[in-house]
Amino acid sequence: MGPLPSPAHRPSRAWLLLGPALVAASAPAVLAGCERRVEEPLPEVRPLDPTSAKAAEPGKPWGKRCVRESPGVARRKTPPSPDPRCPKDPEKPPALRTGKVTFTTAQGEVVTTIEIAENDHDRQRGLMYRKSMPADQGMIFWFAEKENHSFWMHNTCIPLDMLYIDDDGLIVGIEENTPTISDDTFEVGCHSRYVLELNAGWTRAHGVTAGQKVKIEGI
Repeated sequence: MGPLPSPAHRPSRAWLLLGPALVAASAPAVLAGCERRVEEPLPEVRPLDPTSAKAAEPGKPWGKRCVRESPGVARRKTPPSPDPRCPKDPEKPPALRTGKVTFTTAQGEVVTTIEIAENDHDRQRGLMYRKSMPADQGMIFWFAEKENHSFWMHNTCIPLDMLYIDDDGLIVGIEENTPTISDDTFEVGCHSRYVLELNAGWTRAHGVTAGQKVKIEGI
């Protein structure tokens, strides 16, 4: 799970779909056995797609701001975890600074411990290669610029919920149950400052939806 590269650094989608044969022919150094090994890319900035999210109506709690509302039923089922295709970690996992995110739910406050990915290396790596994560733990990506951030699940072995959060803690959209070991892209069509990744199913289990606010501490 991590942000996509900028257009200047990102391989085209057509290149990604050509498959391991072309990769092996052109860049054998990035392979280990049959596993394609690619460095996690830098963040991508995409223009907003007006069809992917709409500004909320004035009667909504968040007013006219861009929020992609959560559906009544999750669009995807939770994949098995960890993915049996999980590649071997090529490096020692870095020790990251930690903080916490507090959610206000119908059952009261719920606090999650978060690792903070705040430099290029840590954002590029993210939660790659991990085979488990504690129930109330996650990772938050902190960006200098507010954008319509786009993420993928390259080399990510556990399914995730991705929460896109604005400066004031407003959740502007959630991608639930993202598939493992996938180069599909995930975005909500609204600008955000942070992207918080939690175990798949966490948000629905706790009644957390887009339009709610969270409190972020430690950043």
